[in-house]
Amino acid sequence: MNEGPESLRPPEPSEEEAGPVVHRPQPPPPPPFPLPPLFGKYPFEGVEVHDPGLLPYIYLHPIYAPHTEGKLTGKPFLKTRMHLVERLANHLMKGGKFTGKKSKALATIRKAFDEIAQKEEKNPLQLLVDAVEDAAPREEVTRLQFGGISVPRAVDASPARRLNVAIRNIALGAIQASHKSTKPFHSCLADEIRLAAKGDLTSFAVGRKEEVERVAQSAR
Repeated sequence: MNEGPESLRPPEPSEEEAGPVVHRPQPPPPPPFPLPPLFGKYPFEGVEVHDPGLLPYIYLHPIYAPHTEGKLTGKPFLKTRMHLVERLANHLMKGGKFTGKKSKALATIRKAFDEIAQKEEKNPLQLLVDAVEDAAPREEVTRLQFGGISVPRAVDASPARRLNVAIRNIALGAIQASHKSTKPFHSCLADEIRLAAKGDLTSFAVGRKEEVERVAQSAR
């Protein structure tokens, strides 16, 4: 009697032989409401942080207007819960022109994002994340005292400080560029973000990072 192909298959293992069933965690379901885009234009979907060290510190919660109204002020270790765009606006407020003018700083960032989206045809929020990653120094220099002699030593920068320095240098680079150019401030900020996202040494933030790491390498 000829046997069919089904008779040639090996017997299926029983539940005891197969072992316990492994339940894999499922991704969370999508929210029942649409996520608000930044400034009503730029979506948060698809924005990725490629640096694993900065991933827990870059806060990108979907929000229309990043403004916490001082709720995180003066509280230790809550800076990581402040939106990345708002932290950039806070550093711009240290430049004299935007002192005490939070809404004006956010409006300038919105205009810079519009210019970036027009020139690069990419999500400006993703370019800002890339700029922060490329401008964050991994090493810095400190000075140690040995019997009255000050000796420079290279130290690893913590992820929180890397992010603080990167945002500060991006804002400072835009402020200094506006003093040397006749272009409006939002164009200077857009150029600084675009150049830093590409890792261009003409960017103030990337150039400062390379200088700090070069000095730290010589002080090892």
